[in-house]
Amino acid sequence: MSQSLDLANHQLLALSRSSLAALRTALIRDAGPAAAAYLQEAGYAGGETLFDSFRSWLAMRTEAQAEELGVEEFERFATDYFRDAGWGSLKVGTLNDAVATLDSTDWGESDPESGMDHPACHFTTGMFADFFGRIADTPLAVLEVECRSMGAPRCRFLVGNAAVMEHVYDEMGRGVDYEEAVGSVL
Repeated sequence: MSQSLDLANHQLLALSRSSLAALRTALIRDAGPAAAAYLQEAGYAGGETLFDSFRSWLAMRTEAQAEELGVEEFERFATDYFRDAGWGSLKVGTLNDAVATLDSTDWGESDPESGMDHPACHFTTGMFADFFGRIADTPLAVLEVECRSMGAPRCRFLVGNAAVMEHVYDEMGRGVDYEEAVGSVL
Protein backbone atom coordinates (compact mmCIF):
# COMPACT_ATOMS: atom_id res chain seq x y z
CA MET A 1 0.00 0.00 0.00
CA SER A 2 1.63 3.19 -1.18
CA GLN A 3 1.12 6.34 0.84
CA SER A 4 2.38 9.84 0.40
CA LEU A 5 5.76 10.68 1.82
CA ASP A 6 5.57 13.47 4.41
CA LEU A 7 8.23 15.70 2.85
CA ALA A 8 8.50 18.20 5.71
CA ASN A 9 9.02 15.52 8.36
CA HIS A 10 11.68 13.88 6.16
CA GLN A 11 13.61 17.15 5.67
CA LEU A 12 12.71 17.11 1.96
CA LEU A 13 10.87 19.56 -0.25
CA ALA A 14 8.91 19.30 -3.46
CA LEU A 15 10.51 20.69 -6.59
CA SER A 16 8.77 20.47 -9.92
CA ARG A 17 10.43 18.49 -12.69
CA SER A 18 10.23 21.54 -14.93
CA SER A 19 12.14 23.60 -12.33
CA LEU A 20 14.91 21.01 -12.12
CA ALA A 21 15.07 20.86 -15.94
CA ALA A 22 15.24 24.66 -16.14
CA LEU A 23 18.03 24.74 -13.55
CA ARG A 24 20.00 22.14 -15.49
CA THR A 25 19.47 24.02 -18.77
CA ALA A 26 20.61 27.33 -17.25
CA LEU A 27 23.67 25.75 -15.67
CA ILE A 28 24.68 24.04 -18.91
CA ARG A 29 24.15 27.28 -20.82
CA ASP A 30 26.11 29.43 -18.37
CA ALA A 31 28.67 27.03 -16.91
CA GLY A 32 29.21 24.61 -19.80
CA PRO A 33 30.70 21.25 -18.82
CA ALA A 34 31.17 22.40 -15.19
CA ALA A 35 27.36 22.26 -14.81
CA ALA A 36 27.51 18.48 -14.39
CA ALA A 37 29.90 18.78 -11.44
CA TYR A 38 27.75 21.46 -9.78
CA LEU A 39 24.63 19.33 -10.03
CA GLN A 40 26.46 16.18 -8.87
CA GLU A 41 27.83 18.05 -5.86
CA ALA A 42 24.34 19.27 -4.95
CA GLY A 43 22.91 15.77 -5.31
CA TYR A 44 25.69 14.28 -3.18
CA ALA A 45 25.13 16.89 -0.47
CA GLY A 46 21.52 15.74 -0.12
CA GLY A 47 22.35 12.05 -0.02
CA GLU A 48 22.59 11.78 3.76
CA THR A 49 19.20 13.42 4.29
CA LEU A 50 17.68 11.22 1.59
CA PHE A 51 19.15 8.10 3.21
CA ASP A 52 17.83 9.14 6.64
CA SER A 53 14.43 9.73 5.05
CA PHE A 54 14.53 6.28 3.44
CA ARG A 55 15.44 4.65 6.77
CA SER A 56 12.54 6.41 8.54
CA TRP A 57 10.15 5.54 5.70
CA LEU A 58 11.37 1.92 5.74
CA ALA A 59 10.92 1.63 9.53
CA MET A 60 7.20 2.27 9.02
CA ARG A 61 7.02 -0.77 6.70
CA THR A 62 9.43 -3.39 8.06
CA GLU A 63 11.64 -4.13 11.04
CA ALA A 64 14.64 -4.78 8.77
CA GLN A 65 17.32 -2.17 8.29
CA ALA A 66 18.08 -1.05 4.74
CA GLU A 67 21.47 -2.79 4.84
CA GLU A 68 19.82 -6.10 5.82
CA LEU A 69 17.41 -6.32 2.89
CA GLY A 70 17.94 -8.82 0.09
CA VAL A 71 18.18 -7.45 -3.45
CA GLU A 72 14.54 -8.18 -4.34
CA GLU A 73 13.22 -6.70 -1.10
CA PHE A 74 15.49 -3.68 -1.43
CA GLU A 75 14.39 -3.14 -5.04
CA ARG A 76 10.72 -3.24 -4.04
CA PHE A 77 11.17 -0.85 -1.12
CA ALA A 78 13.51 1.49 -3.01
CA THR A 79 11.08 1.67 -5.94
CA ASP A 80 8.19 2.45 -3.61
CA TYR A 81 10.22 5.06 -1.73
CA PHE A 82 11.60 6.85 -4.78
CA ARG A 83 8.18 6.76 -6.44
CA ASP A 84 6.56 8.19 -3.27
CA ALA A 85 9.24 10.91 -3.25
CA GLY A 86 8.42 11.75 -6.88
CA TRP A 87 11.64 10.47 -8.48
CA GLY A 88 10.29 7.39 -10.28
CA SER A 89 10.75 3.65 -10.21
CA LEU A 90 14.00 1.67 -10.05
CA LYS A 91 15.01 -1.76 -11.22
CA VAL A 92 18.16 -3.00 -9.52
CA GLY A 93 20.51 -5.41 -11.28
CA THR A 94 24.13 -6.18 -12.02
CA LEU A 95 26.33 -6.13 -15.08
CA ASN A 96 29.06 -8.78 -15.33
CA ASP A 97 29.15 -8.99 -11.53
CA ALA A 98 31.32 -5.84 -11.67
CA VAL A 99 28.80 -3.05 -11.18
CA ALA A 100 25.25 -2.61 -9.97
CA THR A 101 22.71 -1.21 -12.41
CA LEU A 102 19.80 1.06 -11.61
CA ASP A 103 17.27 1.35 -14.43
CA SER A 104 14.23 3.58 -14.67
CA THR A 105 11.78 4.18 -17.49
CA ASP A 106 10.20 7.11 -15.65
CA TRP A 107 13.05 8.82 -13.79
CA GLY A 108 12.05 12.30 -12.62
CA GLU A 109 15.23 14.18 -13.44
CA SER A 110 15.18 13.09 -17.07
CA ASP A 111 13.53 15.31 -19.66
CA PRO A 112 12.74 13.37 -22.86
CA GLU A 113 11.88 16.65 -24.63
CA SER A 114 15.33 18.19 -24.03
CA GLY A 115 17.17 16.39 -26.83
CA MET A 116 20.44 16.21 -24.91
CA ASP A 117 23.45 14.65 -26.60
CA HIS A 118 24.77 13.07 -23.41
CA PRO A 119 23.29 11.60 -20.20
CA ALA A 120 22.02 14.49 -18.11
CA CYS A 121 20.73 13.21 -14.74
CA HIS A 122 23.72 14.76 -12.98
CA PHE A 123 21.91 15.59 -9.73
CA THR A 124 20.85 11.95 -9.51
CA THR A 125 24.37 10.59 -10.01
CA GLY A 126 25.59 12.58 -7.01
CA MET A 127 22.54 11.67 -4.93
CA PHE A 128 22.91 7.97 -5.77
CA ALA A 129 26.64 7.97 -5.02
CA ASP A 130 26.01 9.10 -1.45
CA PHE A 131 22.77 7.13 -0.93
CA PHE A 132 24.07 3.77 -2.21
CA GLY A 133 27.46 4.34 -0.60
CA ARG A 134 25.62 4.45 2.72
CA ILE A 135 23.79 1.21 1.89
CA ALA A 136 27.10 -0.45 0.99
CA ASP A 137 28.98 1.28 3.84
CA THR A 138 31.74 2.18 1.39
CA PRO A 139 32.31 5.08 -1.01
CA LEU A 140 30.78 4.43 -4.43
CA ALA A 141 30.79 6.20 -7.77
CA VAL A 142 27.84 6.46 -10.16
CA LEU A 143 27.87 6.92 -13.92
CA GLU A 144 24.77 7.41 -16.05
CA VAL A 145 25.22 5.57 -19.35
CA GLU A 146 21.71 5.76 -20.86
CA CYS A 147 19.32 8.66 -20.42
CA ARG A 148 15.76 9.44 -21.40
CA SER A 149 16.93 13.04 -21.94
CA MET A 150 18.86 11.68 -24.94
CA GLY A 151 15.87 9.77 -26.29
CA ALA A 152 16.77 6.42 -24.69
CA PRO A 153 13.86 4.35 -23.38
CA ARG A 154 15.35 4.34 -19.87
CA CYS A 155 17.87 5.97 -17.64
CA ARG A 156 20.59 3.53 -16.64
CA PHE A 157 23.03 4.24 -13.85
CA LEU A 158 26.10 2.11 -13.11
CA VAL A 159 27.20 1.93 -9.47
CA GLY A 160 30.59 0.63 -8.37
CA ASN A 161 33.79 1.40 -6.58
CA ALA A 162 35.79 4.39 -7.81
CA ALA A 163 38.49 2.34 -9.55
CA VAL A 164 35.99 0.29 -11.55
CA MET A 165 33.93 3.32 -12.50
CA GLU A 166 37.04 5.28 -13.52
CA HIS A 167 38.03 2.39 -15.80
CA VAL A 168 34.56 2.31 -17.38
CA TYR A 169 34.55 6.09 -17.82
CA ASP A 170 38.01 6.09 -19.40
CA GLU A 171 37.12 3.26 -21.77
CA MET A 172 33.92 5.01 -22.80
CA GLY A 173 35.99 8.14 -23.45
CA ARG A 174 37.97 6.05 -25.93
CA GLY A 175 34.73 5.10 -27.71
CA VAL A 176 34.18 1.70 -26.08
CA ASP A 177 30.54 0.75 -25.35
CA TYR A 178 29.81 0.75 -21.60
CA GLU A 179 28.88 -2.95 -21.54
CA GLU A 180 32.20 -3.85 -23.16
CA ALA A 181 34.02 -1.48 -20.79
CA VAL A 182 32.40 -3.14 -17.78
CA GLY A 183 33.25 -6.56 -19.25
CA SER A 184 36.92 -5.60 -19.43
CA VAL A 185 37.15 -4.88 -15.70
CA LEU A 186 39.78 -7.19 -14.25
